[in-house]
Amino acid sequence: MIDRIKEFFVDNKLEVTAENLLAVHAAYSGSSPRLARKFGVMREENRVITQAWMDQVTEKDEDGALRENAQQMLNRLSSRLEVFTSTAARARSDSGSYHAALEQVVSVLPGAEGGEFVSSLAELTRAMIERTHLLEESMRRSEQEATALRKSLDRAQRDAHVDHLTGLPNRRAFEAVLESEYREAQVRIEPLCLAFCDIDHFKRINDTHGHEAGDRVIQAIAQTLQHLSDDKCHVARHGGEEFVMLFRDKTPTQVHQLLDEAREKLSRRNFVNRRSDEPIGHITISGGVANVFAFPNARAALEAADAALYRAKRAGRNQICMA
Repeated sequence: MIDRIKEFFVDNKLEVTAENLLAVHAAYSGSSPRLARKFGVMREENRVITQAWMDQVTEKDEDGALRENAQQMLNRLSSRLEVFTSTAARARSDSGSYHAALEQVVSVLPGAEGGEFVSSLAELTRAMIERTHLLEESMRRSEQEATALRKSLDRAQRDAHVDHLTGLPNRRAFEAVLESEYREAQVRIEPLCLAFCDIDHFKRINDTHGHEAGDRVIQAIAQTLQHLSDDKCHVARHGGEEFVMLFRDKTPTQVHQLLDEAREKLSRRNFVNRRSDEPIGHITISGGVANVFAFPNARAALEAADAALYRAKRAGRNQICMA
């Protein structure tokens, strides 16, 4: 599999990023039949796979294979690291006990008067002491390396829930928050609302000014929406140019007003392409709001908010619609 993955990156001249590796591994390991089929079609048609194409086919992650694959890999590594750390600590402890026992032996051996055999035994024991000392040091370094790896793994676990472009939680993190907030709001009998927001004409921005300018626009929208977040308002990047928000203890009308104010504030800003100094102009967003408890479950409310967003798009964009 490693050879196939290497060949894939070389043939398509793709950068070896974490996201690309996860995608190719998911396709070749069989955990994502959807990606495997798409890769197979491109291969049959002798088409080179570009980064833009990779981003497009992995953005939706319809079968959840990439996220699940990443989590499984992290879980396996975590489990194996626990075993290694435990084994290293036990080995160092046993080595230390052996070292102490050898020191005790040397301390009771007679000196030169004990004869050649005893002298040779003492020399051999000292050599064994030195070797066990080196082994102890090696095991101690292994433990330190395992601790450092554990910290990196913990950081990777946290990073798996963060969108690196905006610093916002990602879709996976949001789904976990939605689940817990849904239960909490039910217990406390509090309102709970979901909202989707999408950047209007984002493809045009990318096509005209490039992906770098597009990324900065996404970051600007993320910062605008992040100002709304607090203990009872959670904002996440859902994917591409789309954001999702969860508001607890606020009515749909209050949420609509908050988002509409953010939309209005944003629409008054003028954006400029830093690289070319060309004006990008005004950036607007469209949104959809849904009252979660007006639907059978949170998934149905998400779909309703998404439908409201696209109703806002069809109605001319730059507006917030209620589900």
